[in-house]
Amino acid sequence: MDNRKRSALQRIPGIFRPLAFVLVVVFVTLLFPTDLRFKYKYEKQQSWRYDNLIAPFDFAIRKTDAELEAERQQVLQNTDLVFEEDQEIVKARKAAFSQQFQQQLEQIQGTRQFRDVPRRPQVYLNFGLAFLDNIYQRGIIHLGNAQADISQDQVLTIIRGNTFEEQTLENLLQVPAATAMVSDSLPYSPLREPEFLLPLLQAQLQANLFYSAERTQQLQQDAIAKIVTSHDLVQKGDLIVAKNSIITEDLYQVLYSFALVVLLFALYLRRYAPFVYNRFPKLIFILMWLVLFSYLVYLIEGIDSLSTYLVPFCIVPIVVKIFYNERLAFFTHVAVVLLAGVLSSFGYEFAFLQIMAGLVVIISNTDTRDWSGFFYTILFIFLTYAVGYLGLELIRENNIHAIDWSVYVWIFLNAFLTLLAYPLIPLLERLFGFVSPITLVELMDMNKPLLRDLALKAPGTLQHSLQVGNLAEAAARRDAI
Repeated sequence: MDNRKRSALQRIPGIFRPLAFVLVVVFVTLLFPTDLRFKYKYEKQQSWRYDNLIAPFDFAIRKTDAELEAERQQVLQNTDLVFEEDQEIVKARKAAFSQQFQQQLEQIQGTRQFRDVPRRPQVYLNFGLAFLDNIYQRGIIHLGNAQADISQDQVLTIIRGNTFEEQTLENLLQVPAATAMVSDSLPYSPLREPEFLLPLLQAQLQANLFYSAERTQQLQQDAIAKIVTSHDLVQKGDLIVAKNSIITEDLYQVLYSFALVVLLFALYLRRYAPFVYNRFPKLIFILMWLVLFSYLVYLIEGIDSLSTYLVPFCIVPIVVKIFYNERLAFFTHVAVVLLAGVLSSFGYEFAFLQIMAGLVVIISNTDTRDWSGFFYTILFIFLTYAVGYLGLELIRENNIHAIDWSVYVWIFLNAFLTLLAYPLIPLLERLFGFVSPITLVELMDMNKPLLRDLALKAPGTLQHSLQVGNLAEAAARRDAI
């Protein structure tokens, strides 16, 4: 693809970019078997007028908006409030205590008010510092107006540096309680004149635990993100609704989930890959994988002698990772697997294995300049498929003799076909105007006529250019980290 064609594609109006997603959804929908297209009309509290509806594939039952909102409110009520320790307060109070201790010690020199303290000042100073450490380690909490109604048995999350701990309010101190604790505890200390320390210690008491609205909100958002949006699983072959039965609320949710499967796939891609909108060639590059692998699964599903495990899905994260980054590679792989998985006759095990193999690609060394690392990645992909399939089959069959060992032939061919990712990279970079590590290695070949002439005629310029290139590479790697 030359520069003029790429420039023309980049000038395509932004309104046509969402249309590309719609075209992908339409294309994949056309690949669905005709009995998967939802052609029924129904309403709640009305009878089902059609024949028995059987689930053609596995899908989850989506929760109602009311159920999701109720769970969200419950999460907000049950999430712990977060209080964060200000460690500088303890340091400042101990320093102030030491300074006032010395001042008070100088004032009593030569008087008869305290006799034991001047003889053992370090003992009294160390005791006071340790006493402050114990009180602040237990924690003096500050409660604002918004936290005034907290009950004594409510669990709070306390952040101390990098550690998190849970404490009830009754186990923490407030300033009045800490002041009373000093008055009650000092008389029982081993010191002969503990009253010397009483005003000094009480003057250094202040709250060191403060409410963190930001941390609390983050904790709530994390808990809300873990809310499962579906309940129960309708498996392939299950009866969804029988003829002449009444469409109840729960049954309505089953049908609603069934009808939204294709739409959810489209929304997933739209949400997690918006930055490919910036340049139209990149958008075509990403959407190409969904169309291509969906069509491959569609073709193989129509051939009885082949298995869908033959399709080398891991080519997608390998190639996308080379040109972009791990995050886009993973999300593109998941989108391809979910979309193609609906066309497959296998259940959730198929999608699970494909996603696990994609994760192996993401965390492995797939640098095309390192052939050994590339082959190790292929080996890890095969082992992931092999071990994952064995584990899932043992869970399902509970009998090693009932496992279909012929699947391992398809898994081996899958890993072998993944090697096609290497020759695809230079082809795709020329089609879409990318730059791959393979091209960079070719440009560095000192046998190139231009570099050979430069080495002979201007060796200083060549060395300078190599050093600048090395610095640029180091800066790029540091920025990537």
